[in-house]
Amino acid sequence: MGFLELLYVASLPVVKVLLITALGLFLAIDYTDVLGADARSKVNNLVFYVFNPSMVGSNLAETLTSENVLTLWFMPVNVLSTFILGSALAWVVIKITRPPKHLEGLILGCCSAGNLGNLPIIIIPAICKEKGSPFGDPDLCHKYGMAYVSLSMAIGAVLLWTYVYNIMRISSNKAKLMTSGMISDSQQNNNISETLRPAKDGVEDAYALLLPNTEFQEKVSFSDKIKRHLKKILDNINFKTVFAPSTIGAIIGFCIGVITPIRKLLVGNEAPFHVVEDSAAMLGEAAIPTVTLILGANLLKGLKGTSTPTWTIVGIVAVRYIFLPILGVVVVQGAIKFGLVQPDPLYQFVLLLQYAMPPAMNIGTMAQLFRSGESECSVIMLWSYAFASVAVTLWSTYFMWLVV
Repeated sequence: MGFLELLYVASLPVVKVLLITALGLFLAIDYTDVLGADARSKVNNLVFYVFNPSMVGSNLAETLTSENVLTLWFMPVNVLSTFILGSALAWVVIKITRPPKHLEGLILGCCSAGNLGNLPIIIIPAICKEKGSPFGDPDLCHKYGMAYVSLSMAIGAVLLWTYVYNIMRISSNKAKLMTSGMISDSQQNNNISETLRPAKDGVEDAYALLLPNTEFQEKVSFSDKIKRHLKKILDNINFKTVFAPSTIGAIIGFCIGVITPIRKLLVGNEAPFHVVEDSAAMLGEAAIPTVTLILGANLLKGLKGTSTPTWTIVGIVAVRYIFLPILGVVVVQGAIKFGLVQPDPLYQFVLLLQYAMPPAMNIGTMAQLFRSGESECSVIMLWSYAFASVAVTLWSTYFMWLVV
């Protein structure tokens, strides 16, 4: 396929997302107030606890088998890579733009955690169903594409609620201590390392060790340090958020798909209890339109948000839509060259797409939870998703050209 044909195929899903997002935004304004704050909260809960887990579980159960599951081992590595590379680029953004202290954790979150669930779940099926799609049969494309995206969503959720959650928690706590005067400016460096640095008495947890602390001179063996930091991580992980409903749905779907006796009972028209899997799939079909409407409604807060440092927004947009996708091409193409990734164009496309997504919407939830940078987060999300309409289209076109 030529470049223009690929551009056309890649642009239509994004246009569909924009139209439904605009409808969600319209339904959220005071004039209509269909998706007001209270309604959004209730619908968000419905998506979080019912629709997303049903969709993830049913897609994985239907697609994963004991034979093909080993071929997907690179997916967790790739998702972890997006978080690590995004964090490194966020550190550079913070060094250059020097934002207020309370925004450092937010910047780290926005640069490291992409929207690995909701947007790919919208984009992949739309590309598969589009006439002229380079991924072959629409039904097979949809079936396997949704399985890849569901797995991506589950892995991303675990990393989001372990890594990013704790980074933002530490950042907000330090910002509050500084505001209350418990930490003086002289005790803080003017860069990210101080926000993420543990105190000398070891009170702060291991997530504060993203950068080395030159003031920490206590002589401790490397193995003891590793054990101590792992213990601190485990003590501070909120397992209730790690095992979110979507993650539990993924685990259940994974077990059903991989364990052959259970699969024969639940999956397929000949299965005696296939009505259970069919019911979950029916619920899951409601996830995509509902999530897209809520995505638009949630962006309304960005229109009403307070001023956010311009260069901070520019830095986040540049990381998510320029530097991270370029690094993603290097990582995935290198993995393909060394035979680490199966020769499936759709699978390779999903791996590449993970590097070109806007920030995860749940970062806004975390900002509200810690009451740190809530209004700034809304503005960042608004601009990030506005630029996504162009950036995701262009990168999708290039990725399809690359893998087909």
